[in-house]
Amino acid sequence: MSSIDTPPAPAANTINKNTLAPGESDITTQVMAVTPRRLGRNLIIAVLGLGIAAWLADFGWHAWHYEETDDAYVVGHLHQVSPQIDGQVKEVLVADNQLVKAGDVLVRLNPLKYEIAVEKAQAYVAQAHAKKIEDAAALADAQARVSQAEAQIGEIDAQLELARLNHERNQVMFGDGKNGVVTQSELDKSHSALAVTRASADAAKASLTAAQAVQQAASAQIEAADAANAAAEAELHDARRQLADTVVTAPADGRIGNKSVEIGDQVKSGQMLFALAEPSPWIVANFKETQIARMHAGQPVEFTIDSLPGQMLHGTIDSLAPASGAQFALLPPDNATGNFNKVVQRVPVKIVLDDASRAQCRDGLRLGCSAVVDIRVR
Repeated sequence: MSSIDTPPAPAANTINKNTLAPGESDITTQVMAVTPRRLGRNLIIAVLGLGIAAWLADFGWHAWHYEETDDAYVVGHLHQVSPQIDGQVKEVLVADNQLVKAGDVLVRLNPLKYEIAVEKAQAYVAQAHAKKIEDAAALADAQARVSQAEAQIGEIDAQLELARLNHERNQVMFGDGKNGVVTQSELDKSHSALAVTRASADAAKASLTAAQAVQQAASAQIEAADAANAAAEAELHDARRQLADTVVTAPADGRIGNKSVEIGDQVKSGQMLFALAEPSPWIVANFKETQIARMHAGQPVEFTIDSLPGQMLHGTIDSLAPASGAQFALLPPDNATGNFNKVVQRVPVKIVLDDASRAQCRDGLRLGCSAVVDIRVR
């Protein structure tokens, strides 16, 4: 008996094409192919919708609780280092972007001219001091002459008083000349002695007046000598100051920038040689006037620095400016003239970093870099 080959039974989920109507087999195949794609697309749309909704919710929550601005910059103390005197540069002791300490020598100018000025000033001081000693001796001599004249006047006054008494006594004793004890000759002698003594007294007073005049002149010379000595001392002090100014030092700790001096340059007083940036900057954020109603000193702040991507830093509000930035401009706007267009003003807010953020940044903060600042106000 020969075996008969029977075809395999169709699977349970297999559609027998022979049992389908014409054209129905192609439609079913298309439906089965399209359904997974549609499900995947719908799933992607749902995920995107949830993501957008979550983003909108987070954006709305953040906008309600925080005030944000990207008009913010790193600011710090920036010193313009310049010489106080004119001179030729002898040494430049720092390089571009070098860290320095307060008092470090940055530049030395040629000191020869100022050393000569110090020596001249010292000579003027010595000369003025010698003149003062000479005038002091003249004053002492004049004072001695005044004292001598005064003593002489005292002696002559005593003699004058004696001569007057003798003359008056002789006049009484002479009487009418007939029965007097004193003769006319003795009376004349006493009168003459009185006249001579009066003349001596007048001469002594004249000598005293002359001595006092000399003393006043000597005193005036002493005052002039004191003034000349003080002027010479001041000139010496100024010469020494200028000599000391031939050494230009760092005014504070920081980093050198914008170096614009070389050995041999002839520099002027006030000419900028370096910029020195101190290592403790802060943030100035310019918020709109409509954003600052709930801001106050001490509020915590979050911010990022464009030059330090991925680092969230923290600080606090130090203070708010007393006026908008426009009021500090070189030419503040005058809205009382011409046509008026309202412009929302911005108010600078100073933000200081906390210690942790400062340590996190190290020396990565650069003055002038941009920042994005968030302040929670609700």
